[in-house]
Amino acid sequence: MTTRRYALRDDQWERLEHMLPGKPGDVGVTAKDNRLFVEAVLHRYRAGIPWRDLPERFGKFNVIHTRFSRWSKKGIWLQVFSALCEDSDNEYQMIDATIVRAHQHSAGAKGGNDEAIGRSVGGLSTKIHATCDALGNPTGFYLTAGQAHDWQGADVLMAEMEAEALLADRAYDADERVRDVLQAQGIEPVIPSRSNRQVPIDYDKDLYKARHLIENFFAKLKQYRAIATRYDKTARNFLSAVHLAAAVIWRN
Repeated sequence: MTTRRYALRDDQWERLEHMLPGKPGDVGVTAKDNRLFVEAVLHRYRAGIPWRDLPERFGKFNVIHTRFSRWSKKGIWLQVFSALCEDSDNEYQMIDATIVRAHQHSAGAKGGNDEAIGRSVGGLSTKIHATCDALGNPTGFYLTAGQAHDWQGADVLMAEMEAEALLADRAYDADERVRDVLQAQGIEPVIPSRSNRQVPIDYDKDLYKARHLIENFFAKLKQYRAIATRYDKTARNFLSAVHLAAAVIWRN
């Protein structure tokens, strides 16, 4: 078993390797070393370093970055994450969002598209919206600018949710935008009422205690320094890094 810093354990790699392109038996060119490539990407995001500062043992940094971007465009990292989500425990799910600072170098992507970066009093930031299953394993992500309301992520993540109940904090206490949508899908809202609601809505307080699991997940995700501070110019590459990190967290 490898002991290199930030490297994958053998059992983690065994779970991931068959999901990646370029393995022996695939149509086309066989990749030289998929494991070394994936570990290079993980090292970059976990250490929070520029691509050019990757240790020499990983090979040419520009080749690694180009390959990472190419796989992002093809949706490979999302496919890996989605395959793991098939094992999720959807007795209930949780939803929440966290804001990460965006480095000044992350701004200015070519094309002028919405890259999920916003400017507020605190500077540039991105908001990561996420859902987790009943075991605290991530099941979905959506990116917005940092100043966006949590409801924007909920609109997307709740659309195809399969669960008996959804746990969320009072920021999601909205009738038409959240509660009505959930009830139409047969999902019980486990959401405390806002202080300005005239008639508070009762909720399962014992079940709500499990909501700390999604906060625990965000704490694990932010151990990846290049996710806790966003350096990627494109939302596509940044979200791909989130998917890869989440896949590794799944296998811990």
